[in-house]
Amino acid sequence: MKYWRTPLDIDKLKIPRGELHIIKERCKGCGFCVEYCPKGVLQLSTEFNSKGYHPPEVVKPEECVNCDLCEMLCPDFAIYCVRVEEDEKEVSK
Repeated sequence: MKYWRTPLDIDKLKIPRGELHIIKERCKGCGFCVEYCPKGVLQLSTEFNSKGYHPPEVVKPEECVNCDLCEMLCPDFAIYCVRVEEDEKEVSK
């Protein structure tokens, strides 16, 4: 995360991370999640779901800060975010 000034406790600051899950068959391709993501994690894919819409896809998973904005804005409940602890992330690599 980029700050306009450096916090005094930058060494103690822990930035949350999230893992996005998209239910492609529920999506109607409105693009709200793509448009309002503060980190630009999502983009609309070129593939179609069974309804004929373009669901979003994750392009920068390491940038997700688990803000849940995409989850709150989705009118079809087609996307959700799960918080990932740093320890779990390092173990899975």
